[in-house]
Amino acid sequence: MEEICTVCGLPKNICVCKEITKETQKIKISLVHRKYKKYITLIAGLQDKKQAKELEKLLKRNLACGGTSHDHDIELQGDHRKKIRQILLKEGYKEELIEG
Repeated sequence: MEEICTVCGLPKNICVCKEITKETQKIKISLVHRKYKKYITLIAGLQDKKQAKELEKLLKRNLACGGTSHDHDIELQGDHRKKIRQILLKEGYKEELIEG
């Protein structure tokens, strides 16, 4: 017997929860100035902690930068605002819900 998703009630192999959360999340991309002329790109508004960790790995790999995730926010070293928007659109996030 297959496992059933607790959120949508469908079997795990056809679960649509990830796609639904991608289409409903309002994501804010901002630039933060830190000490010693260092910049950090902050991505806030992610609802799922596990999804934030997966997105952090994807962004770090594609942008060739360091970073971390705290709770539901992602911090990346450097100014990557334009590139992040393009990557999020490729991943299935809606353009209207990406701010910044």
